[in-house]
Order: sequence, then structure tokens, then C-alpha cells
Amino acid sequence: MPTEPLSRARIVAAAVELIEREGADAISMRRVAAGLGVGVMSLYNHVPNKDALLDGVAEAVLSEIEFTDDPESPWSERVRGQARAFRQIAHHYPRCTMLVVSRQLHSTAGLLPVERALATLREAGFDGADAVRVLRMFIAYIVGSLLREVGVTPTFAPAQTRTISADGVDPVLFPEVTSLAGPLGECDHEAEFEFGLDMLIRAVEERAGRREGTR
Repeated sequence: MPTEPLSRARIVAAAVELIEREGADAISMRRVAAGLGVGVMSLYNHVPNKDALLDGVAEAVLSEIEFTDDPESPWSERVRGQARAFRQIAHHYPRCTMLVVSRQLHSTAGLLPVERALATLREAGFDGADAVRVLRMFIAYIVGSLLREVGVTPTFAPAQTRTISADGVDPVLFPEVTSLAGPLGECDHEAEFEFGLDMLIRAVEERAGRREGTR
């Protein structure tokens, strides 16, 4: 069976697999070349350097986000859909997602989710500065939720989620931790995410209402 020709897409896909398997710290041009069974110099015909490769990984992940945006829906529902779409792709690529949010991308794939989110917020009536702040707030919430769900090591490796246990806790010093041991020991990540997302959207809606009332 003939070997598939080396291409930028194959190189980026190999890098994605390596990151998800071992973490971003494992990435090097040499490691990617070894995984593809090619000489390291052959990579440079398609990817100029490691930095460009990491940009390619981030772009590849973002390009897989599936938006089902209805321009006729209320902006709050559109924001919910965008947040859920980003969370879904983050679940598929938890380690690569950490790379995505750490890089400044100027390509179409990198800027399209940002453009969609900002356009939605601008249509909702937010000025430019507030639209950017709200976008950053939602990104911080989604990424924070992801970290809580998968757990992290220094290389953002998925680990077993740990919940708080009241076993051995002094109930006199920590009465609330003791009394709430049940809820603290359980976590429905889907429900937790939706609860937080609803709280954020309600807060943003309130701010939007106050701004409208002052005009």
C-alpha cells in the first residue's frame, strides 16, 4: 500500500496526536518526524519551524468547531451555542485547547470564532470595548471549566478529577465543609457548566439592560 505523501496537514495531524498523547512539552520537529517515519529536514518543506507548527495545531483544532448559529435567535442563545461548541471541541482535544488559548492567531481559522462571537455581542448592543471584555470572560470561564473537568498536570495532562471529602475533617473548624460534604463530593460537569454559563449570561444581560437604560 503506497504511503500517503507528506503534507502540512499530515504533519499537523501528527503533532495533534502527539500533544494529546504526551502534552505540548513533548512537541519537537524531531519527535513529529519520527512519528511520521520521515527525516526531520523533510518537515521544513511544509512547516518552516516549530512555532508555525504549533500555530497549525491551534488552527486545526479551531477549524473543527461546529457552529449552528441562527441570526434570528436572541443573542443570549447564540452565545450559549458558541460557548457549547467551544467546550465540545475542548473535550475532544483537551491538551491542544490549552495551546489554542495561549497563542495569537491571525489566520482565517484562528479569527473566525472570535469574529462570530464579537459580531454577536456587537449586534446585542455592546460597544467594542465591552464586547471584547465579555468575550474574554466567556473564554476564561470555558477554559476554567475544562481544567476542572479533566484535571491538570504541568503539561495539562488529563487526570482523575478529585472532589473534596469531609473524611477526617474537624467539624468544629470546618462546619460548612462538613455539612456540605455530599455536594462537595459530587460533580455533574454538564450541569455545572450550564449553571455557570446561565449565571454569566444573566449578568451580561443585566449589564446590557443598564446600558440601554442610560441612553
